[in-house]
Amino acid sequence: MRKSFICLFMLGSCLLLTNCVKQSGTEKQSEDALPAESENTANMSSSATCEVKFGDVTFTRAINGADTLVTLKENGALEFRCGEKKDFFCDPNGELSNNTAPILLTKVDNTKPFTFTAKATPGFTATGTYNAADLFIYSNDTLWQKFAFEQDERGMHRIVTVRTVGTSDDNNHDVITAPSAYLKISSDGQTIASYYSLDKQTWQLVRLYKNDYPKELWVGICNQCPMEKGSSSLFEEVTLEQSSVGDFRSGE
Repeated sequence: MRKSFICLFMLGSCLLLTNCVKQSGTEKQSEDALPAESENTANMSSSATCEVKFGDVTFTRAINGADTLVTLKENGALEFRCGEKKDFFCDPNGELSNNTAPILLTKVDNTKPFTFTAKATPGFTATGTYNAADLFIYSNDTLWQKFAFEQDERGMHRIVTVRTVGTSDDNNHDVITAPSAYLKISSDGQTIASYYSLDKQTWQLVRLYKNDYPKELWVGICNQCPMEKGSSSLFEEVTLEQSSVGDFRSGE
């Protein structure tokens, strides 16, 4: 199990960032259908409103300055940077907790189905233990799940899930030799599951559990660098759909 030691501003013409602005939704993501913000937002680490458009997703909440750390590349990928020793982890022993990693979030109505997908290419390096590109399910600082493509202690690149209810568990899954992986989180309102794929055709289930998150919920992307002086990951093909997978075992 992993033990983490410690849990500019450039935008292209297609990436718009402004503070304190609400956008009308698209067919896949409707702001009018979302519940109003509640006191949960007060429990977010260094949280601020923002507007970062990428594909058909508009991220409206930035944790730890995430909105200032993204850049749209010429090839259409979103570069996500983070600084030194940035992680999100609630250590069960209370010694290694760290909630400084930047996260971009968009709100979902958790009473309805949703599927959040992205292609992740982490900034792996020879010494970058726990460097990762993550998808997040987030309610507040002590209720969330991280779905990561991460470098482990032996330099292997793995699919990792971390579920936090007060404190974090930590689960290492398959080793991946490809530089990128598709990550997908899907919910039908009752069940929530995480999948990965190398070709976006065949999906491997890595985690499934009861969706007992509150009605107000956020999903998003994160880059982490717990050990080194900073890293950069790429995200592509980010989508948020108001439907769930048809088969929770196959992820299709």
